[in-house]
This record gives sequence, structure tokens and C-alpha cells, in this order.
Amino acid sequence: MEQAFYIALLGALGCLSRYFLSGFVYRVCGNAFPYGTLAVNVIGAFLIGLIMEFSIRSTLVPPTLRFALTVGFLGGLTTFSTFSLETFRLIEEGALLLAFANIMLSVLSCLVCTWLGILVARWL
Repeated sequence: MEQAFYIALLGALGCLSRYFLSGFVYRVCGNAFPYGTLAVNVIGAFLIGLIMEFSIRSTLVPPTLRFALTVGFLGGLTTFSTFSLETFRLIEEGALLLAFANIMLSVLSCLVCTWLGILVARWL
């Protein structure tokens, strides 16, 4: 039950982080493209690579904290459902090039950032 509490607590912090971070990115970059969602997903991809690899290679991150960070915080931070809806809306509006760009940027940049997170954790 303690682990579920920490997952819920960090999940709430992840949701708030998504709200503030994506809002900031939209204010800076505008709303013509889903920049805010892309930003939180790319950051989340980097962090999950970093956290998982570091916690597997080190005893500094106990399993309870690892689950709270990945399932809780990153689960609240990242937004695949929002990505799907925004991409669908772009397709619906006939902005097929932007929809394709969003799919490619999101998937490729998240894979690259997960790999970078793993590399950073291995370096630590």
C-alpha cells in the first residue's frame, strides 16, 4: 500500500509538471503544432531511460522509488493519449503533413531521448 501511495503522489506531481511545462512551451512556441505535448513526451522519454538504467546499475535507487518515479511521475508527465488526440485533430483538419511530422518527431525523438537517458545513466 505504501508503494501505491508514492506512485499516486508522484503521479500527481507529474500531472502538475505536464500542465505547467506544456503550458510554458505553448506560450513560447505557439499553438500551431503540439509543441507542449512533444516537449513533455521527449523529456519523459529521456528521464525513463535515465532512471531505469541508473536504478538497474546502482543500489542508490530503491525499487519503491523507481516505481514511484516511472509509473507515478513519468506516467503523469507523459501524454500518449493527448498525442493521439492532437494528431487525430490535425488529420481531421486536413493538416496531414503536420500530423505526419508530429508522429515522426514524437516517436523518433522519444526513442533517441530514451537512448540518451540510458547513455547518461551508464556514464554516471
